[in-house]
Amino acid sequence: MSASASSDAHVSAPRAWVRTSPHTAYLTADNPGDMTLGGTNTYVVGALGDQWPPAEGAERPSIVVVDPGPDDAAHADAVAAAGDVVLILLTHRHADHTGNAARLRELTGAPVRGWTPELSAGAAPLEDGEVVSAAEVELFALHCPGHTSDSVCLRVDEDSVILTGDTVPGEGTTMLDYPDGDLEDYLDTLRELMEHRDLAVLPAHGPAGESLHEACDRLLDHRLTRIHELRQRLKATEDDIAPSAGALASSIYGDVPAGTRESALKTLKAQLAYLVDIGEIAGFTD
Repeated sequence: MSASASSDAHVSAPRAWVRTSPHTAYLTADNPGDMTLGGTNTYVVGALGDQWPPAEGAERPSIVVVDPGPDDAAHADAVAAAGDVVLILLTHRHADHTGNAARLRELTGAPVRGWTPELSAGAAPLEDGEVVSAAEVELFALHCPGHTSDSVCLRVDEDSVILTGDTVPGEGTTMLDYPDGDLEDYLDTLRELMEHRDLAVLPAHGPAGESLHEACDRLLDHRLTRIHELRQRLKATEDDIAPSAGALASSIYGDVPAGTRESALKTLKAQLAYLVDIGEIAGFTD
């Protein structure tokens, strides 16, 4: 899931913090929509103490901020006011996750790290398998391509939780941002995540707490079912040489809300590209 961001800053009233584990909590940005569900969850990670956010006048702990959200001044102010931001991490490039990064960096001076140099400022990009030590907590970075090529998940083993960005949403499924997003990569990512010990999912959209294994199993079953349905449709229409993605999307997603049609088309193209890669169709057209 991803949302496009306006070039103008969106100003909104901050919402309530949700505590998700001893070392994590999130504040949802005011950007609800078809692709963002209730909005983007901005996480803080650190030695948060018994009360979060801290009471007025109490010492503010050091925190790592994950996915500062869309361009929203009030949201950035609320996050910066809650703790001493020492590091900003990005799970991937979409603007509903990164739009506030420059603003929060300006407010706090904290470096920004994502998977690519383009996402990073004041520090090196993240590396697969890297242990990020900051704010008295260790986060284990995992490269998890599929939704986008630069998607990253972050494990906090001390709490048995994993921050999954859009790779594993809190409800529903995620889009594949073709051509950057890739179905084969996504299937591999889900299978690899299922191999990790039992962790609770802290997603960038939707409620937290689902078992990582169960969530990945659900998403894997969904994707494999959709591929099977697409194969059957292509065979039934004898359109398995070079089908039109646009025509298929119109017939499959005719009743899909307008706000999600572009994302549905991208995911469909990722499915068709997968069938090309494994030799089941020769190609497809737009």
